[in-house]
Amino acid sequence: MKPLFLNPPTFEDFDGGAGARYQASREVTSFWYPTWLTYPAGMIEGSRVVDAPVQKLDLADCLKIALDYDMVVMYTSTPTLAIDVETARTIKKEKPGIITVLTGPHVTVLPEESLTFAKGAVDIVCRGEFDYSVKELCEGKEWEEVAGISFLKNGAAVHTADRAPITDLDALPFSAQVYQRDLPINEYVIPHFKYPYVSIYSSRGCPSRCIYCLWPQTITGQKMRTRSPENVAEEVRWIVENLPGIKEISFDDDTFSADKKHATAVAKLIGPLVKPKGITWTINARANCDFDTLKVMRDNGLRHVVVGYESGNDQILKNIKKGITKAQALEFTKNCKKLGLSVHGAFIFGLPGETRETIKETTAFAIQLDLNSLQASLASPYPGTEFYAMAMKEGWIASDSFLDATGHQKCVINYPHLSNQEIFDAVEIFYNKFYFRPKYIAKSIWRMIIDCEERKKLLKEGAQYLQYMKKRKETRM
Repeated sequence: MKPLFLNPPTFEDFDGGAGARYQASREVTSFWYPTWLTYPAGMIEGSRVVDAPVQKLDLADCLKIALDYDMVVMYTSTPTLAIDVETARTIKKEKPGIITVLTGPHVTVLPEESLTFAKGAVDIVCRGEFDYSVKELCEGKEWEEVAGISFLKNGAAVHTADRAPITDLDALPFSAQVYQRDLPINEYVIPHFKYPYVSIYSSRGCPSRCIYCLWPQTITGQKMRTRSPENVAEEVRWIVENLPGIKEISFDDDTFSADKKHATAVAKLIGPLVKPKGITWTINARANCDFDTLKVMRDNGLRHVVVGYESGNDQILKNIKKGITKAQALEFTKNCKKLGLSVHGAFIFGLPGETRETIKETTAFAIQLDLNSLQASLASPYPGTEFYAMAMKEGWIASDSFLDATGHQKCVINYPHLSNQEIFDAVEIFYNKFYFRPKYIAKSIWRMIIDCEERKKLLKEGAQYLQYMKKRKETRM
């Protein structure tokens, strides 16, 4: 069978594909690559990846494309499941014989419930890593013999044996090659990355135990598996030689720095490839990465780190099993500044233990860190996470919908002592106190004065941010 790998249409500027950790429209236009879809696509002849939100395709456009394929594989999420099921239903109406497949954390955790909810619109759900499951289905293997899938037969759910996590990551194709083949690379943008950028993985899984983090608890596991440094370097070499104009490579591993030996080995191999071309790279790092490791990476082209600080309260950090203290986060940030590394901080409001006082504490902590940029998300208890189990047990979940009518995050967590409305409002207060400081404004103005491209970028992002905040007030919970 010839498969179409589809990131389906949802909301305008909706970043919800197989690469986004929080499926939502963001404050400023942001698009991650649908990286998870590219691996099986790269292994199957005649396949194609379509990213509807980025390519500005509506459902009618996707239907026309789907008619040329035998199977449609979509990565779905808890926030978009209902929309994605309706997309599958519409495709099957147009071409009844097509096989529709859903993948992703939600259907991994709730396979039978997802199939029942779909009411015939979805033929198969893949549980866990779906690279080889889809490949085997397309090769014509009997469904009962394909590990890691669930489907309905005579009205009853059939669950084949679990598929073991992939151990040989070097055997997978290069996602960057599929990007070049199928996707408009210049349409992908992350505000704090250099543009244009590409995103790749050097590992799967994460050894940390954060209770809210979705992928390690549902798809990739809490044991880190790595590609060989040589294999990673070969993909970087291919990018440098075949994607002219790329200015930055993002390693979107859950925690690139978790295996320091691997991180430094990769750095030393890719440094000679990227530095002569002026290409930089970024990583997701924990705020306990040591100075020496950071320095090796910086010396080999690392420019920017994305760090999940989450909260400025030590008790909340303990509650969520972050494994890092405020003191460690401060030391890490100081080390990054010593090395001239840019830092983007990610924070979450509404985690267990949140109060009006801790919200103020986190805001003050972010200002103390004085990062280059930051983002704030609302705590989202996705099924399959320890946070979800905790929230269900305590009765904290106030809504079944994680999104509002425009695709932006809603706060579904409601504590007896702190309402979901207060948590929702905390995000705007947080942004205003951080971004409208005289110090930050002065730095931004200076960047615009010395760099015309930076000026265009900041003005565009500023306009998007103000428009987003206006919408947010209009759709206030």
